[in-house]
Amino acid sequence: MSTLQDFVTTLTIPSDQVQSLDIPLMPEGEAYDMGHAEDGAPLIDPRIFDSREFARNPYPYYRILRDHYPVYHDQLHNCYYVTRYEDITACYFDDEGFNTIPKGSSSGVLGNTQLELSGIEHRRRRNLYGQHLVGRALDNRIPAIRRLAGEMIDAWDEPGEKNYVIDSPGVRTIELGRAFANEFPIRVVCEVLGFPAQARGDFYYWYNSMMSGLGGSKTHRKGLEARQHLEDYVSGLVEARRREPTYLYDEAGDPVGKDIISKLCETRIDGDFLSTEEITSNIALVVGGGGETTRGAILNMWSLLLSHPEQFDAVANADSLWDAAFHETLRHSTPIGGQPRHNTYEVTLHGVTIPAGSLINMVDFSANHDERVFAEPEQFNLFRADLYTGKLLRSGYSKDGRCSHMAFGVGPHLCPGAWISHQEAVEGSRVLLARLGKPRLNRERMPMHPHTGELPPIGLTSRRDLWLDVDRP
Repeated sequence: MSTLQDFVTTLTIPSDQVQSLDIPLMPEGEAYDMGHAEDGAPLIDPRIFDSREFARNPYPYYRILRDHYPVYHDQLHNCYYVTRYEDITACYFDDEGFNTIPKGSSSGVLGNTQLELSGIEHRRRRNLYGQHLVGRALDNRIPAIRRLAGEMIDAWDEPGEKNYVIDSPGVRTIELGRAFANEFPIRVVCEVLGFPAQARGDFYYWYNSMMSGLGGSKTHRKGLEARQHLEDYVSGLVEARRREPTYLYDEAGDPVGKDIISKLCETRIDGDFLSTEEITSNIALVVGGGGETTRGAILNMWSLLLSHPEQFDAVANADSLWDAAFHETLRHSTPIGGQPRHNTYEVTLHGVTIPAGSLINMVDFSANHDERVFAEPEQFNLFRADLYTGKLLRSGYSKDGRCSHMAFGVGPHLCPGAWISHQEAVEGSRVLLARLGKPRLNRERMPMHPHTGELPPIGLTSRRDLWLDVDRP
């Protein structure tokens, strides 16, 4: 059996010669045995992090890290993992010691955003658009969100071949990803930012190319090209909006407030208007924060609710429970794994000394399943008494035995798309439920577990497709 000591020995071998860890797929919630230390503690072979087993069944391994290696030095990937809720919270709020995400991890594609800034400069940049993502500005978007959701559902009945809507006598079968969740958040962000309807096709190109181009992947060049195309387009749009702003409208067609681009065109810093490049970077950030996260949240939420029929019925009978369903989904199966950090100076945490400038992964997946905070964390339960399900707060929430989930982080760098993602997922789901009636999983089209008959675990990703049956008149 491969043990940690066996692996450490291989570190002297060139990385391209290090053998992969061949392990079976374990039952959900059970960890593969990688050996034990002299004190009986289970060992962790860092090759596990690259395995299919870890991607589908990560939580028993995070439990080992939390219990025995709360700060784990992964020598294979040259990084550190911080996995306990309390420690991650403290690091997120330490804007001096863990001040920013690694340089260059986003700026190449997204542009000069505030993600890689800290301190006063970060707060100034953040406040530029933060006012457009909360409060009354958020409420002004609800009519547009509901209208766009209704339009997408109406399109299911339009003529044309659709491989995601299959009609048979008395039943309609829908793949919710392609029919709704994949495109819906992009449509919403496109409209509330203030892009004209005819730019929607380009908007999909910008979004998909920029998101796939993050992280220095093989698609990085395509992401850069899309980002330049976006900036070229926005430059003309900004000049037009500086002369004549455009608005969002309520159900009666009356204006309720200016769209985000128009508002950004009015914003000043030190007496000067924002440049086109600064506006484009803010747009790119909002696009990234409100797209993939919402898609994954919608599919995961509907998957979990339909797998727990009594909880789905509760939401169907009490519209106010959608907020609790959203928060419990992001605690249980968030599509956002965590946030990387560099430490400004040498720090020691749980007896582990982390040299200055190290790559540290704050593992939100693990924090959301920390038994020190959430009882029976592997159980999906929107009625749990230990989860805060109110308004998203940058300060987080920890009071009277209830804590906020860590899916968006907390502190100065809380995900800028958190509020719009919440709004899109909840309002879109309300419209879906009102139009679908009593949906149910189509078990013949979904890859069900051969022994349990249930859906396979979501793991580190999110559902890519979700087939539903609904009754037709």
